[in-house]
Amino acid sequence: MRGAALLCLALASCAAPPPRGGGIVSTNPCADAMLVELVAPQRIAAISHYSLDPAASSIPLDTARRFRATRGTAEEVIAMRPDLVVASSFTAPSTREAFARAKLNTLYLDSPLTIDASKAQVTQLAAAVGAGVAGRAMNARIDRAVTAAASPGPGVPALVWIGGNLVSGGGNLLDEMLTRAGFRNQAAHYGLQFTGYLPIEHVVIDPPRLMLIPDEPGRDAGSRAAQMRARVLAHGGRVAQARFPRSLVNCGGPVIVRAMVRLAEVRRNVRP
Repeated sequence: MRGAALLCLALASCAAPPPRGGGIVSTNPCADAMLVELVAPQRIAAISHYSLDPAASSIPLDTARRFRATRGTAEEVIAMRPDLVVASSFTAPSTREAFARAKLNTLYLDSPLTIDASKAQVTQLAAAVGAGVAGRAMNARIDRAVTAAASPGPGVPALVWIGGNLVSGGGNLLDEMLTRAGFRNQAAHYGLQFTGYLPIEHVVIDPPRLMLIPDEPGRDAGSRAAQMRARVLAHGGRVAQARFPRSLVNCGGPVIVRAMVRLAEVRRNVRP
């Protein structure tokens, strides 16, 4: 009996691993935005939980809610046994090691800083999921949106508020989109790179022509950030406000199309 038990254990140790659950698991919210337009919904086993957060999502919430969400822990992702994991380049080394030990096919994507880099990422992801045609079509839509939004003449000084006292500075994807659409990034003018905290004193002393805010003007009137903006608006009467949804700030890919359309709308209604 003992010999039979040992034989069973030996056979079990040599058995093939359990079959994969299949599909694509994304722990990267910017990959979510691309995947939902590149592949059929049934191919997506899970998306990042960030895509269900209105403050972090780059896709419509009704779209995000159609999918299972994952918090991206190694245990949870490995248990789903996906065909492909799409993660961020900021994924913790311990999680990367766990994925490697589980022999998961994993694609790590960084945060592109230019439109061309974002298009290259679309191509990379599309190739990984066998959606080359859809990837080329997505990049063509990006090109058309950028061309359509191009604005001649001097750039309008604009400041993009992300939330609270955070603004979008220079050296990132949004900075290039602003420039292409006929704006000058006022946060970059203040010396701020990427995303960071902006003291209100800079804005009061040297205000932009336009402030792009994540909510409808007046909707968040009770917040400290809105109160600070009100001080700027009272400064000479030349500072305008326009809504630029939070969902257009974080990612590239198809988000570029929506962002450029919105920036072009705003630019047409603001004079230098």
